[in-house]
Amino acid sequence: MSTVTTPGTGVRPAAVPRIRLDWRLRFGALSLIWGFSFLLIKVGTDGYAPFQVTLGRLVFGAAVLVAAMAVKRERLPRGARTWLRLTVAAFLLNALPFSLFAYAELTIPSTLAGVCNATSPLWGMALSLVALSEDRPTRLRVAGLGLGFLGVLTVLGAWQGFHGLDATGTAMALLASLSYPVGWIYVRRTLAGTGHSHLSMTGAQLLLATVQLAVVTPLFTSFPSRFPLVPLLAVAALGALGTGLAVLVQYGLVAEVGPTTAQMVTYFIPVIATAAGVAILGESLTWTTPVGAVIVLAGAALTQARPKPRTPRPEATAG
Repeated sequence: MSTVTTPGTGVRPAAVPRIRLDWRLRFGALSLIWGFSFLLIKVGTDGYAPFQVTLGRLVFGAAVLVAAMAVKRERLPRGARTWLRLTVAAFLLNALPFSLFAYAELTIPSTLAGVCNATSPLWGMALSLVALSEDRPTRLRVAGLGLGFLGVLTVLGAWQGFHGLDATGTAMALLASLSYPVGWIYVRRTLAGTGHSHLSMTGAQLLLATVQLAVVTPLFTSFPSRFPLVPLLAVAALGALGTGLAVLVQYGLVAEVGPTTAQMVTYFIPVIATAAGVAILGESLTWTTPVGAVIVLAGAALTQARPKPRTPRPEATAG
């Protein structure tokens, strides 16, 4: 046991460090939580309107982050400009994509929604080439972009004329996936370097998204006449686990193993979403979904590849 010396007290045992789960276990838990989120959305929309599912998700998610902020004694960010920008971020990263996925799963299976979610890195790659001047394209990343969208066409069965798919629901799921990188780029350009912690910023963002849905939901839905238990539990789990706890776990992973490794969770989500949808919800599965998903994930992985820095050649010296 290590020891520390304090004035006037001599030598005393050091504080016992907190026991922390191995990052691989937390990585696996995050993959499961986000993979099952699409199943929970499907179950939630069986009893409640999509906007109500999204509002519930945000309420429970924001509650978890506010509790975490209270435990760590962190305050919400200050400054009107910061809050204005967080309002836009809340719409792009939470209110809009959460609502679109909820509406999409009224007409498409959760398995397809999970695969559509995996296209976010592809959209991000395409957008970053335009919006981020420092993000230079490489042949490998451009090839990954093309491969990824080929995978999307495979999932949708483009050669069959998209037979059997609901075009509106699928478009909503893809638009939701596009909204994430739009939001990430916006945050990167406007909220980087504010000096506030990630927990504080995300807590404020979820609170703002909750307010946005609290305003919109009554305009498009009526108050539920009954509260079916299973869909309600699904919404609570979706918010508390899939939104609140998942964010805390993600930040811990980024801090410990870096963003590149932490982002690898994206490649496990559609696998888990597909397995959960088929095994638990009994959704049908054709060969185009798993094959297309593999192609999408391969393309997404290539778009995240970064060129290795060149090692300078040692200059010859006179002997």
